[in-house]
This record gives sequence, C-alpha cells and structure tokens, in this order.
Amino acid sequence: MKMNRKHVFALSLVAAVVVAGCAAGGGASSSVSMTSAELDALTRKIVNESFHDKGIVKVKTAFADDETLKACNAADVAGKPLDEATAKRLEALNLQTIKWPTGGKYLGDWKEGEKLAQSGRGMTWTDDAKTPNGGNCYNCHQIDKKEISFGTIGPSLYHYGKLRGVKDPNAPEARAMVEYTWGKIWNSKAYNACSNMPRAGHKGILTEKQVADLVALLLDPNSPVNK
Repeated sequence: MKMNRKHVFALSLVAAVVVAGCAAGGGASSSVSMTSAELDALTRKIVNESFHDKGIVKVKTAFADDETLKACNAADVAGKPLDEATAKRLEALNLQTIKWPTGGKYLGDWKEGEKLAQSGRGMTWTDDAKTPNGGNCYNCHQIDKKEISFGTIGPSLYHYGKLRGVKDPNAPEARAMVEYTWGKIWNSKAYNACSNMPRAGHKGILTEKQVADLVALLLDPNSPVNK
C-alpha cells in the first residue's frame, strides 16, 4: 500500500491544521479550526483514498474498528484510562463473543502450539489465504526458556501453568484457569478492555484448533513452558 503526492499533501494539511491550532493556543482564535469529529472524518477519508486492497489484505478489514476500539483509542488520545463502568461494560460485551471449544476440549498439542508461537506469518498481502496464520506470541512474551529472542510488551509466560498451580489441566480444580487461558487467547479484551493483545480467535486470526494448541503450550505439564 502506498500514497500518491495528493494524499501526502492531504496528510500534511491535517498536520498543518493541528500545528496551527496549537500555535493559536492560550485562548487565541485561529483562522483554521476543525473539531475533533471533523479531523476524524478527514483522517478516515484520507485513509480510504490512500490505501487499496492487495492480495488477501482488504482495507475495510485492516482499518475496521468497533465500540471497544473506539473507546480505547479515545482514552489513549485523552491520556487517561477508561472509567471503570465503561471498561466493565466493554469487557462483558467481549466476553459474550468467546467461542468455547467444541466438545469441551480445551487442550490440543503443545508441540504445535510452540510452532504457532514462533510463527509470525499470515495476514499480509504476500501470504496465501490458505496458509495458516501464526500466533507470533514470542513477539510480546517469553515462553520457552530455551528461546532467547522474545519481546517484553507482555508478561513472561514461562512456567505459566506451574506458577498457577495447574498440575493436571483436566482436573476440576484447574477448570477456571483453563477457561481463563482459552478466553484470554480468544478475546483478550474480555478481561482487559484496552488490552494490546490481539483478539486472536474473535478476529479469526487463529482457528479453534490453533487456540487449543496454544492453551496446551501454556498449561500442559509436559510442555517445556512448565519444566
């Protein structure tokens, strides 16, 4: 996706408007004035005109938002967190979107889960729609201690199940943690409205089987994560 000169100029105009508004601060009026809603509308127009579909990547999907994203983006711009009531309401909405595993089978194959965690492929214009997406989990988390390349945006997941006392994922006492882990991967915003973690299952990034494999990676006692 690329922008032509006309669109670059349009973006520059938006920047100029913002700068002009800032320069006229302290109560002074400005000859160039746009409301927040007008700036949002102009930005959407520029984005829609500047980007185009290519391969499996569709502009409509790439820039799609919903009530949760709109609220969290607005809070981010305002520089303050969502109020508790709004956060709880949005979390409840996202919780309703979680698809629980068919037949109640939460754990898959941890070996496949490790492959998923390592893979960052998928959802780009150079990818094939038939190629399974990766989870890209190591981009934000430490998982297996043997892997020395990992991100720190999210918490370490090393010893995830062990630290949470999960000795047997199939035991009744482990059920709450197993369900939470599944739900967190499926739609992280059900537990933290403005979480930076992708809503992997809800957004169709990962399949039900892939989510089960990642749950196994985190909770199976035989997984290197818990060794």
